[in-house]
Amino acid sequence: MPLRVEAVRQLKRRRTLVMGAILAALPFVLIAAFAIGGTPDGRGNDRITLMDTATASGANFAATCLFVSAGFLLVVPVALFCGDTVASEASWSSLRYLLAAPVPRARLLWSKLAVALSFSAAAMLLLPVVALAAGTAAYGWGPLRLPTGGSLATADTVPRLALVVAFIFVSQLVTAGLAFWLSTKTDAPLGAVGGAVGLTIIGNVLDAVTALGSWRDFLPAHWQFAWADALQPQLEWGGMLKGSAVSVTYALVLFALAFRGFSRKDIVS
Repeated sequence: MPLRVEAVRQLKRRRTLVMGAILAALPFVLIAAFAIGGTPDGRGNDRITLMDTATASGANFAATCLFVSAGFLLVVPVALFCGDTVASEASWSSLRYLLAAPVPRARLLWSKLAVALSFSAAAMLLLPVVALAAGTAAYGWGPLRLPTGGSLATADTVPRLALVVAFIFVSQLVTAGLAFWLSTKTDAPLGAVGGAVGLTIIGNVLDAVTALGSWRDFLPAHWQFAWADALQPQLEWGGMLKGSAVSVTYALVLFALAFRGFSRKDIVS
């Protein structure tokens, strides 16, 4: 299936439009919440977070939107786009007709995976772009003020935010791999999507078990907020590089399992 045809099919689906609307609406929901509740501050909290400086500038607001959504909300579109690829065709009983064409199964999977990852990346880019535009209109343009003191130069703000988005996308490759692998194993799209989200949540729970000690370093969830190192006066690469290595390793194994299993699967749906 040509990439253009698959991309148009996925773009016209209702769940794509709904997910895009939700991500685009989140910044406006937060702006309304700040307008009703007042300027956020760190009083009464045990730790300092990006939420404390959310209304300092448009860049701060975009960083805050990523902070509140990276843990779960951005997991959903990745699981949805990657888990609904093959399983949806099987649920529609159209998968065997696609494979009836003289096209290798691997080529079909590559086409669907490429489109799914592209839509996942677009979803992650949509949120900060809308947040940056809406935040700038609401709070003005300026340097990204750090909760711990100091600020990033205005010229460094957008490149640092772009680095944050890139790392979040790489860290979500594990969820993409889980969803895509499950999509080749089941005829139920919701099973693949829900399974990927559920396993991601389990990973977050395991990372919270401090008794695991250094074993948590092998969990992708342990590094999901390593992008905070990009929002420091001095850019730190250590955590992001380790997190990227762990996520890419898991993702490659899961993608390989998906291709291997699908190439040998008896397609009856």
